[in-house]
Amino acid sequence: MSLSKILLYYRFTPIADPKAVMLWQRDLCESLGLRGRILISTHGINGTVGGDIAACKKYIRKTRDYPGFKDMEFKWSEGGAEDFPKLSVKVREEIVAFGAAGELKVDEGGVVGGGVHLKPEEVNELVDARGDDVVFFDGRNAMEAEIGKFKGAVVPDVNTTHDFLAEIESGKYDWMKNHPVVTYCTGGVRCEILSSLMKNRGFEEVYQIDGGIVRYGEKFGNQGLWEGSLYVFDKRMHVEFGDDYQELGHCIHCHAATNNFINCANEDTCRQQALVCETCAASPATAHCGRAECVSFLGLE
Repeated sequence: MSLSKILLYYRFTPIADPKAVMLWQRDLCESLGLRGRILISTHGINGTVGGDIAACKKYIRKTRDYPGFKDMEFKWSEGGAEDFPKLSVKVREEIVAFGAAGELKVDEGGVVGGGVHLKPEEVNELVDARGDDVVFFDGRNAMEAEIGKFKGAVVPDVNTTHDFLAEIESGKYDWMKNHPVVTYCTGGVRCEILSSLMKNRGFEEVYQIDGGIVRYGEKFGNQGLWEGSLYVFDKRMHVEFGDDYQELGHCIHCHAATNNFINCANEDTCRQQALVCETCAASPATAHCGRAECVSFLGLE
């Protein structure tokens, strides 16, 4: 029986012909039997693919043949091709949709003007040295933070990355501008952009975690500053850094501790995920997002 893995990776580097890179990447993944999602723009590449471990290793070797990707870091995670419905390789204006394609600047070294990169152990050293002055700022959608976040983190009220610009320009986080701010996200790619946007808007001391939550969790498990589960965008839905994790989330129906997200039973008009415990998810009366329109649609009033 062959072993399977999931690869997570990104690289900010100028790409003159994103369509050509897209076609090459699609053909490469198809030839290796890999599935997942890859986005390519003039700013770089952002991907998550899964498959046989030998195929993953070959994919890394072949992808690093492209000059701009030669030193790209790949993170390994449990899972495989079966965790993705298909292979999707697309060209987009941005590899993360902040709505700031014209503002973002990249060169061969990555994002220009982004936050200072911290290794996981340097994050702890910063907190040890600066104490409560350090602010952790969640660079993910608010839903993701329901099941896991850094201790005491500020979680912006955003549903998508597209909401971040208006959120940080709203003034509600201006109190952070004179604090050391550590931005964090799943694998680091969102914070590459977010930290740059924050610095451009007057946040003076901005950091980002090398490899994101994934690398920090691999280093410290549940014994560091991270709490709970990590939301992931595939069939697994969440991963943990050891059996001693906390369940931070609560079922929207019975309020039991849970990290279980489900798709709302109203598949016709609702695309929302909801935090619902396995017991409530098993009952037609509670296998939904709780919004009034979905309760009505499902005839559950």
